[in-house]
Amino acid sequence: MTGRALVTGGAGFIGSHLVDRLVEAGWRTVAVDDLSTGSYRNIRHLLDNPKFEFVQGSVLDRDLVGRLVSETDVVYHLAAAVGVQLIVDRPLQSMITNIRGTENLLEAAATRRAKILVCSTSEIYGKNQNGPFKEDDDRVLGSTRKLRWSYSTSKAVDEILAFVYHRELRLPAVVVRLFNTAGPRQSGHYGMVLPRFVGQALRGEALTVYGDGMQSRSFTYVADVIEAMMKLMATSEAEGDVFNVAGHGETTILNLAEMVIEMTGSSSSVSFVPYDEVYGDNFEDMSRRLADTTKLERVTGYRCETGLKEIVASVIEHLQEVQLAG
Repeated sequence: MTGRALVTGGAGFIGSHLVDRLVEAGWRTVAVDDLSTGSYRNIRHLLDNPKFEFVQGSVLDRDLVGRLVSETDVVYHLAAAVGVQLIVDRPLQSMITNIRGTENLLEAAATRRAKILVCSTSEIYGKNQNGPFKEDDDRVLGSTRKLRWSYSTSKAVDEILAFVYHRELRLPAVVVRLFNTAGPRQSGHYGMVLPRFVGQALRGEALTVYGDGMQSRSFTYVADVIEAMMKLMATSEAEGDVFNVAGHGETTILNLAEMVIEMTGSSSSVSFVPYDEVYGDNFEDMSRRLADTTKLERVTGYRCETGLKEIVASVIEHLQEVQLAG
């Protein structure tokens, strides 16, 4: 299946990899991005490709979104305010971007009858202590005064909007929840832990571990995420449903830091930093994020298999290349 595809957030970390894969598969692909967290260098290698077009703009621009969606067959909506640091620093703008942007895309997709994938997050599960998480598990959030949970709430609204558009307007919509996606092109500027650790290790700085480092995460290679997304969009059974997309390993953040030091051959140490020194008072974190991906594997036959060491190695190689390029 090929045709015309629109990727919002297409110059971002995940979005640019998706654009690469779509173009490779024969899709005429438009990437729209306001470059607030995305980067032009992520997509500049495609600018001479006749199957690719880049549009600098915002998903908050309703007219722009309407025009772009009217010319497309499928929409991958990845544009969002991302990263804990950004959410804490700019909560109002983050909420507006996530909710209003998604509403604009869904409205335009419904008018066009374009199939749409809405990208959500493992933050949906909040501070639920159970796991591995299944898609219908309860959400457990803290006080509304704790800005940490504003991102989870905004993405929950995005999901609900997608489900309502599917139910009431029969819009073919798919929702994916991503768990700590990592790989080349990811920036550590907005709280993304793996590129931050690798950058610190390559510079010989102490790796800053927030809290006691015992919080655990599952990491997923970006190429695996892209394949899962494309398979879900090619499967009618996925419409109107939500899917965890995640790797299968689980590691503590402290173990991740130690792995990065070992794999880079760095002389760096580990420095423990209290959460409140980074994010301010009243910050809460999730102690565990591990996904049950049974539904994804049943519907698509696809499993995210890339191991953590391979993921770390890819980030090291990428940041070393960035350093050499100056």
